[in-house]
Amino acid sequence: MKHHAFGRMPFTVTNVGFGAWQIGGSWGDISEADGRAALNAALDAGMTFIDTADVYGDGRSEKIIADVLKTRGGVRPMVATKAGRRLNPHVAEGYTKANLEGFIDRSLTNLAVDSLDLVQLHCPPREVLYQPEVFEDLNELQKAGKIKGYGVSVEKVEDGLKAIEYPGVVSIQIIYNIFRQRPDHLFFQEARRRNVAIIVRVPLASGLLSGKITRDTHFASDDHRNFNRNGEAFDVGETFAGVPFEIGLQAVEEVRKLVPEGATMAAFALRWILMSDAVTVVIPGARNAEQAKGQCGGCRSGAAFGRCHSGNARDLRAADRAACASALVGRPTFRNENGRANTRPFSCHRSVKVSWWAQFVPTRSTGKNRVSPEESLTPSLSVTV
Repeated sequence: MKHHAFGRMPFTVTNVGFGAWQIGGSWGDISEADGRAALNAALDAGMTFIDTADVYGDGRSEKIIADVLKTRGGVRPMVATKAGRRLNPHVAEGYTKANLEGFIDRSLTNLAVDSLDLVQLHCPPREVLYQPEVFEDLNELQKAGKIKGYGVSVEKVEDGLKAIEYPGVVSIQIIYNIFRQRPDHLFFQEARRRNVAIIVRVPLASGLLSGKITRDTHFASDDHRNFNRNGEAFDVGETFAGVPFEIGLQAVEEVRKLVPEGATMAAFALRWILMSDAVTVVIPGARNAEQAKGQCGGCRSGAAFGRCHSGNARDLRAADRAACASALVGRPTFRNENGRANTRPFSCHRSVKVSWWAQFVPTRSTGKNRVSPEESLTPSLSVTV
């Protein structure tokens, strides 16, 4: 794992962090003992970034983190939490200073700290992003010392682009993986330009990109992979990255063909994400110590990945990254604006239209708790540059 600055904040973090949603809840039966073991394994491996939220297990995740860090002592990792989803109903009108301060105070207690390293608005309604007073309130809470910095966790690229217009926003958390590549165009470009830290969540598409889930896999009734497949409880993008389950399984088999011998699919998927120099930290979750160790070990070892995955992904040239992307989509034919075939590697900084999923996926509605194909679904056997 590599260490680098967390955007404009005075923190240095590893490029792989610990996503603490699983140890909080909504992933089936995970005991507190397993949760503590997973977090300890990640910290033992050198991770210096933890992401949680006040609603993960109604504070359970935050409390486990506090207990583990107190027991371990020593230098603390950076801990990012989130606020806003405790609102019921979850509406823009609820994002008042009083409510935000109440959520922050609760997290301060749960995490047993005097000031939060980072608080993120937790996928707020889009209207919130057009209310400057919300960000002014966060500025005041920062001046009061309750938070060291603030960011926004978003569902859509458009929301991320709007959020980073506010100068106080130091980070954006967004879904980005092999199945969901749209952020790696204008949004990442703008984030780099403004030195905004990017936290990547759902990197393994809720486990699909671990390569271990099959049609026979059973998900408990309290696992969001059971109860939220169609966005019944929250945005469908949080579950399997918005990809219909059966289609995701088909796509995983295509990805499996590209995983180098000696590498796991999970490590391959994480390394692919880290090839983007805009990504600050990726936050896979873990149910137990074994999973946490596997994610850390896979990202440290680059030998199995050959030229496209060796060394520090941040040092790869854009053309190298594009060549790797070409491999992921089955060595497609590239076509220019005139429709002529072009076999040269394309630059990842150019506008790329992706359409692989057209062969698998019918057009999906974009109503409540839905995502459009271009938002959630991946590259393809037909790539136009």
